[in-house]
Amino acid sequence: MAADKTSILIIEDEPAIAELIGFTIKEAGWTPSIVHTAADGWEFVQRRTPHLVLLDWMLPDQSGLRLLSQMRADRQLQSMLIMMLTAKSMEEDKISGLDNGADDYMTKPFSPRELTSRVKALLRRKGADEVPGMMSAGAVSLDPASCSVCLENQKIDIGHAEYRLLKFFMANPDRVFSRSQLLDKVWGDHVVIEERTVDVHVLRLRKALRESEHLIRTVRSVGYMLSAK
Repeated sequence: MAADKTSILIIEDEPAIAELIGFTIKEAGWTPSIVHTAADGWEFVQRRTPHLVLLDWMLPDQSGLRLLSQMRADRQLQSMLIMMLTAKSMEEDKISGLDNGADDYMTKPFSPRELTSRVKALLRRKGADEVPGMMSAGAVSLDPASCSVCLENQKIDIGHAEYRLLKFFMANPDRVFSRSQLLDKVWGDHVVIEERTVDVHVLRLRKALRESEHLIRTVRSVGYMLSAK
């Protein structure tokens, strides 16, 4: 993904902060667009999909978290990168953002250098995550193009975090990963959340896979793996 073609939408209601972020994004070689409300952000992404959205948690018309859920519910926007910008530093808030489909979060205040570094890392991870064509394991198939998962050719409901976890497992079958490795590879190594969160998402993933839950195996004292053998 070429930097000069990378479009980044900033949804931030504080004009001074929005201007600073926009300047930082432009200096890094990306193309920024700025809106100040959730409604304007929603209208923007309906017209054209940016590579990345920097979404403030607290917006005047509705919460950024609600807008995040709205975006993730739209099939056309499921693969769009979204980074939450928040003054909330509680672990529960960070987990809530990630569970609702955020790819990353940054806690205010942050420096322009840190923002640039984190955006670069997120864009790199997105590029590394791209897997061409359908993926399958047993009766489960995953389509990266539509961000959908099917069981016996029937589409199933799956959370955004569980989808990312399954996609990673399917791209790396028959390999065991520790909880810390999964946090690093799926959520990013800077995400400060407890390793038990991985157990929660594995449990949710198995529940979503129903009779194919056996594909996700627990390797005692090590971690988890996907195996259709």
